[in-house]
Amino acid sequence: MEVAPQNLRKAMELAVEESGRKVSCLVADAFFWFAKQIAVENGVPWVSFWTAGACSLSSHVYTDLMREKFGVGGIVGREDETLNFIPGMSKVRIRDLPEGIVLGNLESFFSRMLHRMGQVLPEATAVFLNSCEELDPDRTTDLKSKFKQYLNVGPFILATPPPSVPDPYGCLTWLDKQKPATVVYISFGSVVTPPPNELVALAEAVEASQVPFIWSLRDKSKVHLPNGFLERANGMVVPWAPQRDVLAHGAVGVFITHGGWNSLVESIAGGVPMIFRPFFGDHGVNGRMVEDVWEIGVIVESGVLTKNGIMRGLDLILAQEKGKKMRENLKEVVALAQIAVGANGSSTKNFKKLLDLVCSQNHA
Repeated sequence: MEVAPQNLRKAMELAVEESGRKVSCLVADAFFWFAKQIAVENGVPWVSFWTAGACSLSSHVYTDLMREKFGVGGIVGREDETLNFIPGMSKVRIRDLPEGIVLGNLESFFSRMLHRMGQVLPEATAVFLNSCEELDPDRTTDLKSKFKQYLNVGPFILATPPPSVPDPYGCLTWLDKQKPATVVYISFGSVVTPPPNELVALAEAVEASQVPFIWSLRDKSKVHLPNGFLERANGMVVPWAPQRDVLAHGAVGVFITHGGWNSLVESIAGGVPMIFRPFFGDHGVNGRMVEDVWEIGVIVESGVLTKNGIMRGLDLILAQEKGKKMRENLKEVVALAQIAVGANGSSTKNFKKLLDLVCSQNHA
């Protein structure tokens, strides 16, 4: 990241040289906060894409206020205090926040980068994200006051036709043979894998619960599963699964996930309640939204995978009335999102604003 600004400058110069066209607008990932200065140097708008949800964005925008409120060294014992002084975050607890805001090493390079990002983003010509205003109305109102233009333009998954994705391990064919809303889908994304003891606990839980499952797990991690698990259990363990299609399948009844924003949105679109095992970044605040605001899932007990904790979560979602209520809540959330991406919806209107901003040749 230290050399990223200069690399971006060189890449832009090369693009201009090869295309013969000047840069008219700079669109960059929000983590590239230094794009602001490069946009100024080129005399063009800077448009920033926040790839996560609104709650984590607020966390970074309000970092200085939280540090003033809580301090930076006296958090121990206060982890369950809520952020009720920030609009739309009354349910979020200190422990849910990304590391580097008030928890962890605040002087690390990454923490300082995130802090600077939160300070600079309000200077962007616009900030856009893959969500819709209706999912987070209070925070939408607040963030509109923080940014020059705050544009929710999603959820993309509901606004675009599904791409053709291969299914090399036959997950969808296997799902076709299962009963509706009975299958557990397990995936922790492409970056993290739970520690071996948690993999064992998770395997023991799904086996003891006797639930059908699809588990997307790297081949190198299979060595940590209990002896004989693959032969005894009622499910599939595959190195990769077409997640969007799996979550959209009617046989899937619960998603055990790390809680990244894209996985959360795909689960919402599929109407599938979630069990969160957060690891880092936005996982914690996403989990809090899912459990306490939208009420469409739960966070694992004590934040780690245990056999009994997972079994209780599976029973809650698959067999109890609360699980039924979660699925009803999901239908309401999906309905709001579908309206947002409709012809006259808020996300559609915001996307048109974004296109006008990016494509306009006159930014004076």
